[in-house]
Amino acid sequence: MENVQLKLQAYAEELKPQTMDFCQRLLRIPALPGEEKELADLYLKEMEKLGYDEVFRDDWGNVVGLIKGTEEGPTIMFNSHLDHVDPGDYSEWGGYDPYGGAIDVTEVVNQDEMDTEMAEVIHGRGAADVKGGAACQVYAGSALLKLRKEGMPLKGTFMFSCVVLEEPAEQLGMKMLIDETLPEKGLEYHGVVSSEATSLKLILGHRGRVEMKVTIYGVTSHGSAPWLGVNAVNKSTRFIDRVEEVVRKNAQTDPDLGRSSIALTIINCTPGALCIVPDRAHITYDRRFVPGESAESCVKEIQELLDEMAAEDPDFKGTVEIAAVPRESYTGKTATMANTKEAWKIEQSHPFVQATAKALEGLGQPVKYGYWNFGTDLSVVCGRDKKPAIGYSPMQELYVHRPMDMVRTDYMEKALAGYTGIFLELSQLPVEDFTL
Repeated sequence: MENVQLKLQAYAEELKPQTMDFCQRLLRIPALPGEEKELADLYLKEMEKLGYDEVFRDDWGNVVGLIKGTEEGPTIMFNSHLDHVDPGDYSEWGGYDPYGGAIDVTEVVNQDEMDTEMAEVIHGRGAADVKGGAACQVYAGSALLKLRKEGMPLKGTFMFSCVVLEEPAEQLGMKMLIDETLPEKGLEYHGVVSSEATSLKLILGHRGRVEMKVTIYGVTSHGSAPWLGVNAVNKSTRFIDRVEEVVRKNAQTDPDLGRSSIALTIINCTPGALCIVPDRAHITYDRRFVPGESAESCVKEIQELLDEMAAEDPDFKGTVEIAAVPRESYTGKTATMANTKEAWKIEQSHPFVQATAKALEGLGQPVKYGYWNFGTDLSVVCGRDKKPAIGYSPMQELYVHRPMDMVRTDYMEKALAGYTGIFLELSQLPVEDFTL
């Protein structure tokens, strides 16, 4: 195995320039949610050029590439997503073009975010979420193809997937890939390695999420005679204060994932016009929860508060529901899904985690564990399907969704070897180890 590890490191060094170039080309293509076609085309073209055994786009616009082993074994999905968030105000980018893919040496945080150091990076929107990691996953496939060509026996199937509409958070692309596309193609998956930002650590879970829409009701009146109406915004201010108190009081804590929380993210009112007391206040909350809680229990908590306040004030009325917004893929397919993510985590002792750790140890990479603050599509895999998954990537969480969006090229080289080694180790596991 030692010779294989040396080969993987040599391949990573050899493939690094091509991977960086591919990352730059990815960064130069805008791919906001629902507008990912051109980027999807590039992924498909690149995998075809590298010689993947099968490459396809599904009805929803997700892209998939397969490399088949020479022996039977599990299918390991290496997962990324196509879309990215809006670059925002260009003036905050410090002179960098969000779609430029510029390379330079700059000051960055180290792996543990405890200090800074100088490193070569690639700049651009999506560099840290997730184009840097996705480029490495695609080219890890190239390293596997090299091994196979040299006659090394490979077990199982390497599957690269890049899904649509991840950023809106309903997990539409991932769900449709797993629930519709893979069964239609006669394919299955046994475990997943996500390219979401990890700083080369193994990430083992994150809190769940539910987006809740609260509506506080009032009665319109002329702005010159507010006493004739019920101001929904005024009523909502009392509710907003109480929500913070209630969630703080009831918050649960997981020793690994942290404390449950709530954040008000959007507020507006209707009619929203001059001289009219508003009769509706619409409030959106981002509620994060830990194992032991659920989207349903979070909604119940808010509904009980609304009922309590209505009992105290005959003019107070409010409702709460889980947000569900219609989404349209760039292929024209549409769906509406509840905006929820299940909380999940996998233990360090799980065979899936132990195999990934063994792979990194063999490559001389320090094995460090962590948990995401944000949510990912792995909620579908681990939370719903109860299959094992980890996060591993060259990207750093600190730079996600920020104007300083970047990925370290030295980390990309390590990830190239890491992804390839992880596949080789995971493919050796028996099928019974692929469950939570």
